[in-house]
Amino acid sequence: MNKLSVSQISTLRWDLEADVHAYYERGFRGIGLYRPKVEDFGVERAAELLAEYSMAATSLSWAGGFTGSDGRTFEDAVSDAIAAVIQAAELGAETVIILAGGKNNHIKNHLRRVLYQALCRIAAVASEHGVKVAIEPFHPGCGEEWSFVNDFDATLDIIERVDNPALGLVLDTYHLGMECDIAHAVADIVPHLHLVQLGDGRHCPHGEMNRCLLGDGRVPLTDLMDLLFRNGYQGPLEVELIGEDVEHLGYDSLLDHTRAYLSHALPLHC
Repeated sequence: MNKLSVSQISTLRWDLEADVHAYYERGFRGIGLYRPKVEDFGVERAAELLAEYSMAATSLSWAGGFTGSDGRTFEDAVSDAIAAVIQAAELGAETVIILAGGKNNHIKNHLRRVLYQALCRIAAVASEHGVKVAIEPFHPGCGEEWSFVNDFDATLDIIERVDNPALGLVLDTYHLGMECDIAHAVADIVPHLHLVQLGDGRHCPHGEMNRCLLGDGRVPLTDLMDLLFRNGYQGPLEVELIGEDVEHLGYDSLLDHTRAYLSHALPLHC
């Protein structure tokens, strides 16, 4: 059975303790950790709280920005990513999510070289600590400042070049689930797939991320999940909901709808 999880970004205004209580009450046994919340709560206390509820940390978000698009130097970004890997090990988090960084006026070859150099160092540390790291490709319509990696081909290329089993990818269905060629890519990505994030949207990403309730948008979630399962994916399913279409909802309502949707759409995996 695939572990069901909720990203803390979905309940951004709650603290870690409130998140854990609310997710656990609804039968979720996984949590996607958000670094600012963990650091506010304290890493050691967070690890103790997760152990108390037997809740698995399916991910830790985020690290990256190696291109300088967020104002940091390359070395600062790599050092921060390594710190995130060590933090993940302390928390028992399975995967650190990596965002490559925006183009920042660099040429393509330089961007690829910078990312390769960063990921080689980070994956080596991850291997030593028993943690996975995963690149998340972002749809270019809403993520140019976050990542120049926008599709499966570019993601698989860098994974193969680094050639470290600790390095894989995150499939966020909001970003790439509406792409017409995703069905053809599934067989290639599953062997490298560390995490699936479930998101839906009423239109292709454009501007700020705007996810809607699962099942209310254009992402063929049930078909896509069935395809992933048939190709052997057995990892976590982590829900991430954020944007104008859900921000007016109370977090309790959002979580209740999410749990009901998953129980109906994925009964054999819940």
